[in-house]
Amino acid sequence: MGSSSILGGAIQDLTAKEYGLIRDLVYQHCGINLGDNKMQLVRARLGKRLRTLKMTSYREYYEHVKADRSGGEMTVLIDSISTNTTHLFRENQHFQFLEDAVRTWASKPKRAAREPMRIWSAGCSSGEEPCTIVMTMDNLTRQITGLNYLLLATDISTRMLERAAAGVFPQDRLANVPPDFKKRYFKRIKQGGEIAWQFDPQVYKQIRFAQLNFMDGQFPFRHGFDVIFCRNVMIYFDRATQEDLVAKFAKALNPGGHLMIGHSESLNNIKHPLTYVKPTIYRKP
Repeated sequence: MGSSSILGGAIQDLTAKEYGLIRDLVYQHCGINLGDNKMQLVRARLGKRLRTLKMTSYREYYEHVKADRSGGEMTVLIDSISTNTTHLFRENQHFQFLEDAVRTWASKPKRAAREPMRIWSAGCSSGEEPCTIVMTMDNLTRQITGLNYLLLATDISTRMLERAAAGVFPQDRLANVPPDFKKRYFKRIKQGGEIAWQFDPQVYKQIRFAQLNFMDGQFPFRHGFDVIFCRNVMIYFDRATQEDLVAKFAKALNPGGHLMIGHSESLNNIKHPLTYVKPTIYRKP
């Protein structure tokens, strides 16, 4: 079996049994289903953590995670195996639909002046999705008198939330940003010797970032949401977990509210109380 050096010791190769233990632990904690084909990914991602902790086996690390009552190491484990790839204005038709939904919502008598529109970016990763939402909404507030909104962005990964909250994006993430939006909302900076773009802090502070594990019982919200984005997240879950999660999203939506999912996802094979609007967009009756 292969191994790698570790300060005088060696990391024993990840066995199928150890992979099964880690896979089950991750599933129980956050519903992510690693399946049978992620063994190489887990070996590579966790190998770095084992070297940091000067451990010699994945079983030792598994026992370490289970014994950590603070939950801190479990968070590190989830952070390590989470795959995060995204860019601003990804699947742009969702943001065009959001514009239309906001205009419809705000046109109802006294609605815009009376209460804020509530939007949730669920599984916000490194912040590109909520950043795109806040640009869309800020632009609409310049056109619709009295429009108010609240934007919540959550993720299970504290590492991703820290990146998201910073509001700084690599150059390649801005390829789809309209030129006028780029000029209005972004400032070019240098970060680690590379060109990066800082989002306008005054607008960005509209976003509230928080950690949330979808598997932690019922969602802790006092108010319902008018729009929920949960895109390219459910692909990591099995059918039973997807069904449970969509039921919780439906409960968290206000009547008439919309759920948007990723284009690699579908609700076709699961039971849910939502009405189909168009591909990847559903409405609560």
